[in-house]
Amino acid sequence: MARSPRELAGARPGPAFEITVDGRAVPALPGQSVAAALWGAGILTWRTTRVGARPRGAFCGIGQCYDCLATVNGVPNRRACLVPAAPGDAITTQEGEGHAGCAV
Repeated sequence: MARSPRELAGARPGPAFEITVDGRAVPALPGQSVAAALWGAGILTWRTTRVGARPRGAFCGIGQCYDCLATVNGVPNRRACLVPAAPGDAITTQEGEGHAGCAV
């Protein structure tokens, strides 16, 4: 009999809620990080590098690198893999250094 990972772990998350990413509504579950919610929505990149504007998203997933930086609720340079998603969060694609004038 096939069982889902949720059943095996006994997880019973609360109801889904929405965050926005560059104005687009994205579903999230209680306990998910911003990066996990973005991945779940098929969004794999949400930052560009200072030099070369190369796309970046989550790399290590444990807060040791800085590839997943995003602007969360107007605060730049937040590591999306460490920030818990909360209802109504506004995530903005971050360009370069992420200073307020550089965010898209």
